[in-house]
Amino acid sequence: MSYNKQLLVIDDEPALRMMVRAVVEDAGWSVAEASSGEAGIEHLASHNVNVVLLDMRMTGIDGSETLAIIQEKYPNLPVIMLTAFGTVGSAVEAMKRGAFDYLSKPADNDELIAVLEKAYTHGRLLAENDNLRKKFIGNDPSEKIIGGCAAMQDMLELIRQVGPTEATVLVMGESGTGKELIAEALHERSNRAAFPMVKVNCAALPGNLLESELFGYVRGAFTGAVKDKPGRFQLAKGGTLFLDEVGEMPIELQAKLLRALQERVVEPLGAVKPVEVDVRIIAATNRNLRESVARGEFREDLYFRLNVLEIISPPLRERLEDLPLLVSRLLDKLGRKNRKSVRGVSPDFMQKLTMHPWPGNVRELENVLERALILSRSEILNVESLPPLLTAPPEPVQQPQYGQAESMAAGSSYSAQSFTAPSGVDYSAGQNNYSAPTDFNRTDFGGQSGYNNQSNYGMQQGYNRQGAPMPPQAGVGSRTISRPKTLDDAERQALIEALNANGGHRERTADALGISRRTLQYKLRKYGLTKRS
Repeated sequence: MSYNKQLLVIDDEPALRMMVRAVVEDAGWSVAEASSGEAGIEHLASHNVNVVLLDMRMTGIDGSETLAIIQEKYPNLPVIMLTAFGTVGSAVEAMKRGAFDYLSKPADNDELIAVLEKAYTHGRLLAENDNLRKKFIGNDPSEKIIGGCAAMQDMLELIRQVGPTEATVLVMGESGTGKELIAEALHERSNRAAFPMVKVNCAALPGNLLESELFGYVRGAFTGAVKDKPGRFQLAKGGTLFLDEVGEMPIELQAKLLRALQERVVEPLGAVKPVEVDVRIIAATNRNLRESVARGEFREDLYFRLNVLEIISPPLRERLEDLPLLVSRLLDKLGRKNRKSVRGVSPDFMQKLTMHPWPGNVRELENVLERALILSRSEILNVESLPPLLTAPPEPVQQPQYGQAESMAAGSSYSAQSFTAPSGVDYSAGQNNYSAPTDFNRTDFGGQSGYNNQSNYGMQQGYNRQGAPMPPQAGVGSRTISRPKTLDDAERQALIEALNANGGHRERTADALGISRRTLQYKLRKYGLTKRS
């Protein structure tokens, strides 16, 4: 028999638990047992439960204390009290404390099933009401995660699986890919959704201020500390603590964070004893933490503690098939914000969007669309309203070989790569203007977080897909080529020219281009120029 309704029986009498199991399993319920209030609360932290049957008198923490903890952590979970003292007074007291109903021992079998069914229906109504309220006021984070491609569907499916658990999650991806939205969606699907989600940007504060923000301080801890201040760990009690840009945390502070994750205690500055905390940790970074660990910039033990489950948010350039849907949703949102209506975009406009590499991802796309919306004088957005970066044609350039000595010996060179628009989208001249899709009722764009990219993860900087060089052409030296088709082509050719001019020396090349060595490394990997043959 398959069970959809989950009952947790918390009672210190094995015979009563066995009797309840025998009765309710025949009625289609799945039964879990706990012999104490502590064991029942521990079970709730890692399992989905629809109704709790709780004994009033138990050893350890009694039914009253257990009920108070359940009501605090799971306010929508119906609790039915069991009492051997079936007086009006005890029943009223249990109801005042938030119990759904009460039953006297020994409970009548038919009455037990009837009360359980009523409690189950009540719990479902509360949950549905919460979901409708969130959607009505636009606060459901999953509604803000837009995408229909396979990678996005996998990512949201993983969010649905991971959300209800207590596991620590590491969200990885480039800036502008929506890591904070993913964290919010995980929180809303957890058993901690009724409690706060507290956010900390680890890159926005220097180390000493970040420590006091995370762990708090007591009065007199330093000059100006005139009263106790709780840290973000304490403020997130019962909820979720989101550590954004955790890869930027100073190395000396990482040890203190590791202890908080392992021991579930924090030490406020100036405190003489640790403070227990009850939070779930979700961290996010746009850095490759494996490379940071290898360089000694991030603790390996903290990396493994944070990376219990990982979700990778794919960059926009790897899901260009989602561009039409993204453009439609964003224009609808921006139109309301700026009180300006728009019916769609022209084919040329959409073509320009597909040719751009989007280093700023969805955040950059939103900025481009808002600019176009404000500057456009028609209800159809045209190329004229795009910023010059997306419309300026690249100039013809020389394409010397990268690593001239090596490539001359091999008789090979790199050729410019072209960009292909998503299949199934026709932007040919003379077509009708592209109109935004109108069916936005679909909400099942979910799934696992790009695990198909994991094999390349160790080779990537900032989670960029490494481009492969084109097949070599024998006997080709420095030559003039035709005008590149994309900005990527022009940038790639400029990198090759600068590398040859500096003999392949990367530091000198970065200085000549006016960029950091890290940026140069990123671009070399992006265009497949890390190999010299």
